[in-house]
Amino acid sequence: MVKTSCVKHPFPGPRSRELFARWERVEAQCAGYQAKVAWDHASGVVVTDVDGNIFIDWTSGVLVTNVGHCHPDLVAAVQKASARLLNNYECLTEERVVAAEKLISVLPPHLDKCFFLSTGSETTEGAIRIMKRKSGKFEIISFYGGFHGRTYAALSASGLASPKKGYGPTLPGAIRVPFPYCYRCPFKADPANCGMLCLEFLEDAVRANSTGSLAGAIVEPYLGAAGFIFPPEGWLKRLEEWLRARGLLFTLDEVQSSYGRTGKFWAMEWEGLTPDLVCIGKGIGSGVPASAIAARGEVIGALGPGEMSSTMGGNPVSCAAVSAVVDIMRREKLEENALRIGSLMKARLLEIMERCPYVGDVRGMGLVMGVELVRDKRTKEPAPDLTRKLIDVAAENGLLIGSVGVFGNVIRVAPPLVITQNEAHESLDIFERALALL
Repeated sequence: MVKTSCVKHPFPGPRSRELFARWERVEAQCAGYQAKVAWDHASGVVVTDVDGNIFIDWTSGVLVTNVGHCHPDLVAAVQKASARLLNNYECLTEERVVAAEKLISVLPPHLDKCFFLSTGSETTEGAIRIMKRKSGKFEIISFYGGFHGRTYAALSASGLASPKKGYGPTLPGAIRVPFPYCYRCPFKADPANCGMLCLEFLEDAVRANSTGSLAGAIVEPYLGAAGFIFPPEGWLKRLEEWLRARGLLFTLDEVQSSYGRTGKFWAMEWEGLTPDLVCIGKGIGSGVPASAIAARGEVIGALGPGEMSSTMGGNPVSCAAVSAVVDIMRREKLEENALRIGSLMKARLLEIMERCPYVGDVRGMGLVMGVELVRDKRTKEPAPDLTRKLIDVAAENGLLIGSVGVFGNVIRVAPPLVITQNEAHESLDIFERALALL
């Protein structure tokens, strides 16, 4: 097997150290924890830093570069568009029409309209506004551990402490209920026979907290920022049925889970979900800032002219990227590669879990998996300090990883969907070596 990664030592290199020192003097240091790697360029799943060190990337930026870093067809489309026109605000371009046509063509048939924005947070803000306008009501059900962005309505719906801490009061009408985090069940139930207790509790929570003004619910197909937490099979479908029985609107936040990440183009395909609104981001532009709301026409039609816009949304460069990404996904069948390589990687990660005292859980599907680190497998005590150390040790050996999780103790395994079998095995070898050095 030809080796891809190559890291010089001592690490980080001199140019990286210099850039980090300059950066810390001029920009607020309020982003998340990452290894001391100053990226220079990237291609496919391979990242090269400013000192010439070469890494395999398990982050895809942050589940963004699904078609691989700097896919040549995407780069060419963006270069061509940017040479013609950079921004036109709400004035129409052919690029916007083509992008909308291509997006609708790969969506389930019931989603017949879309609207372009620029970030995932914008889409969740927009979806919440649409649910309220369409229903005439203001309460939104969301879930523990959910993350929908850092803007105001999005963080109000989120079920994580960090986006909200110090920013209260949050938006009125947020009703948060448990999501099935089976490894750490909030009810201390046995997942094998709990009968989806979270859904049973939903009825009680709404009865106790609602003022009678329920508009709908927003949920991720899996909890991303909370630690790649996947619900039991059938849970999402039963949630949808619960909402439909009460005439409530259903928003699915696929900002992270779409564009082949789970092994299907859309995560909603796994259970045949039919949400009224879908939030789309990250992979839609594969590195170029772009996002969209997809919707049933009669639902998004509740908005009148001028009631939703975005300074950068639908600009010709982003729209060219949206079109190029759809073409690449269709041609290269990247969701199939995600399913195939993801199965291989998960099988090996489960083997690593058996051997490593710190790996408490491995979960996920396609090329989105979480490896939860604990101090003790019996007590499941979270190990965020080991997680940070592992990020550094892995980088020193040629693998870029990041962390997520309610307790900051979950390694995200989410490489670009173009990863090959050889690259997968090499990265797993590095990961296992790094675990052994903790």
